[in-house]
Amino acid sequence: MDHGTKLSVTLADAFRHHCSLMTSDLSWKDKDRTVQLGFALGGFLADAGWLLESEIVHLSCLEICRTVDHVNAWQQALHCCARLMHIRNCNCLYNEAEETWNVAMTYVDKLTTCGIRVNKASLCSEYSTLMFARSSYDESYKMCCSALNELSSLLYPRIIIDVFRQAAKVCVVRREFKRAEVLIKFAIHYAREHFGMKHQVFSDALLDYGFFLLNVDLICQSVKVYQMALDIRISVFGGNNLHVAIAHEDLAYCCYVHEYSSGKFQAAKQHADVAIDIITRILPHDHLLLASSKRVKALILEEIAIDSHDKTTEEKLLADARELHLSSLMLARQAFGENNVQTAKHYGNLGRLFQSMHKYQDAEEMHLKAIGIKEQLLGKDDYEVALSVGHLASLYNYDMHKYDEAEMLYLRSIAIGKRLFGNGYSGLEYDYRGLLRLYQSRGDAEKASEYATVLHDWNRLRDRKHNESEVPLDFKVPETCEAAVEEFFRLPGRGSL
Repeated sequence: MDHGTKLSVTLADAFRHHCSLMTSDLSWKDKDRTVQLGFALGGFLADAGWLLESEIVHLSCLEICRTVDHVNAWQQALHCCARLMHIRNCNCLYNEAEETWNVAMTYVDKLTTCGIRVNKASLCSEYSTLMFARSSYDESYKMCCSALNELSSLLYPRIIIDVFRQAAKVCVVRREFKRAEVLIKFAIHYAREHFGMKHQVFSDALLDYGFFLLNVDLICQSVKVYQMALDIRISVFGGNNLHVAIAHEDLAYCCYVHEYSSGKFQAAKQHADVAIDIITRILPHDHLLLASSKRVKALILEEIAIDSHDKTTEEKLLADARELHLSSLMLARQAFGENNVQTAKHYGNLGRLFQSMHKYQDAEEMHLKAIGIKEQLLGKDDYEVALSVGHLASLYNYDMHKYDEAEMLYLRSIAIGKRLFGNGYSGLEYDYRGLLRLYQSRGDAEKASEYATVLHDWNRLRDRKHNESEVPLDFKVPETCEAAVEEFFRLPGRGSL
């Protein structure tokens, strides 16, 4: 995959041409043989990161199925739709993925009318992925539950693993961490059991486990897991591969979070640079996948700029970060519009950047936009809301001297963080330091002393976390996927779902 040939294009075009030559009088048996070949070829192309070419192959398969009005052809068409939805979701073609879902539902109706039971686990999981990307988290969760209820140990292991992975991600965003833990640990176990520890499927599960660990504030462990996933993907795919780029980006962000206090961002920057370099070599320069990678690099450049002792270097890095953030925001707005968590994140990131550039009114406007969108989509007590509230508090405290507003925002951010993650949550440091500085600025010695003690106690809690052992991957998990699903539903969830 590193030699730069157009093998993927040649294979996809050859298959499409072969399909176009098939005559209408061929039997379904002959056509089905071609469809099976297409599934094998399209699956290989998708696994290799050649998503556009895989889509071409699967569309050709779907067209063959449409030429036959028979139950067997409908079943294959439905199978094709599930695969096509996966490819389009991976390639950020969300409108096209929804169209594929609608086509799939027509085949489900046809088969159901004929009395044939359809297992919709894979389809429901892919629709959940689509809703997740659009920040429709309640709908995404409902579809995950539907997918989990469709699972059986008789299904192909990869389907089971993918359903568990997607459901775990949704639970993380909903802050249902106990449920997410059951799901992602079973996915890790099942992937290792069925594919081994050097397979792409195992690396997929590791990436989602890294996401879980990062979100439950086990950052050191998350870095190790992301590195393991990247190493597997490089060994499987080489360097010039979309899946490798995604692993680099995930590790870049995790390293950025891990080293935020130390200021040692070179490893994070290196991973972000590699991710962007690979993506721009493979995909168009306006592809949505670049929005996330550019955002991560911009965050890193901003921190390097702040720590720079050279004014010219600082201004250049901040200008570069601004261009990256604006590009990311544009891509997100084009894909999702205003009311999306990703769009809100970009506004919040611009708010932090404008604060570093001493553009305080612009910074306030961006933070307020981010908070408004996040509250609307996630509720007032979500982790993402707390992040933006804390950033606005910092702006008011350090630069705009709105101490009363800053104090209320800090206390709100602290309350959310402690409720979700406990007293040792890493993000509390910046709120505690902010309040300490605020009370010192006000001349409130009693409150300043109180928060100096709070910060000291917090540091002792964090020291204990840093001394935790290596990440174990030998989990104690339910024996079957059915048992894991049962345990998931037995655990208390959020709301009535």
